[in-house]
Amino acid sequence: MTDNSHRGRPVMLGQNQYGKAENRVVKITRDGATHHIKDLNVSVALSGDMEEVHYSGSNANVLPTDTTKNTVYAFAKEYGIESAEQFGIHLARHFVTSQEPIKTARIRIEEYAWERIETSDANSRFIGADDVKHSFVRKGQETRVTQITYDGSSWEVISGLKDLVVMNSTNSEFWGYVKDKYTTLPEAYDRILATQVSGRWRFNWTGDEQKMPNWEKSYDQVRKHMLQAFAETYSLSLQQTLYQMGSRIIENRSEIDEVRFSLPNKHHFLVDLKPFGLENDNEVYFAADRPYGLIEATILREGCEPHIPVDLTNL
Repeated sequence: MTDNSHRGRPVMLGQNQYGKAENRVVKITRDGATHHIKDLNVSVALSGDMEEVHYSGSNANVLPTDTTKNTVYAFAKEYGIESAEQFGIHLARHFVTSQEPIKTARIRIEEYAWERIETSDANSRFIGADDVKHSFVRKGQETRVTQITYDGSSWEVISGLKDLVVMNSTNSEFWGYVKDKYTTLPEAYDRILATQVSGRWRFNWTGDEQKMPNWEKSYDQVRKHMLQAFAETYSLSLQQTLYQMGSRIIENRSEIDEVRFSLPNKHHFLVDLKPFGLENDNEVYFAADRPYGLIEATILREGCEPHIPVDLTNL
């Protein structure tokens, strides 16, 4: 029986969604003796005609979250995992086109990278390098992320990374800033610049299969340009470095219209060694983990509007 008790009441249902979060799927592709790994954490969120399940508890339009979980694993087998983006596109399209009540699907994916273990030469008494192509070590650098949203007519693909720690041990200054009676920070003309990069970039792909980016190549190239800009910018502020990182991506990757970075300034303070009769010529630092400066900004291709959320933790 349908419960219509909500009708006429000064209460209304707002934005809502449901799905299965953090489905861990590892896909091994066996190319003869050579194996390849894709290690993903997939979260599915669905929305559409879901009013009645909230108002009356009717599940008539609800695809069980357990089914969405099963779909993730089945698609890993049916389609393979060429890239996180491509896998997310398959899932989003499936949920929207196969279930009439579902109007929008949002797929969020974290990818954990593995690299092949370098083995010893073939003359070793152990299994030779030519025979071992199935052993890996988990990379301890960044986590790759992507979010695919599809509403039946339009696509939005936002990819990125988090937890990529980088450092310049010189070629960074910070001086000429505003000072008031509470300012104690000395000006720095040769400092360490370090940050833990969280970045997202939005593709301008509209769904044309013929114009789909090469997602793996795009990620590698974006990461390369981002790191090169960090290394090659003589920095007078972390803001300046952030802008150069985003600009380098926009200028070199035509498939991307928007980049947003959140960069905590991982402060390194010179240790005062004078009490011990020692000079500290920019050699010994104290690495402070908190509090930290937090620098955030969006860089856009001219004529484009921002779509990436200001708070990257919401993406």
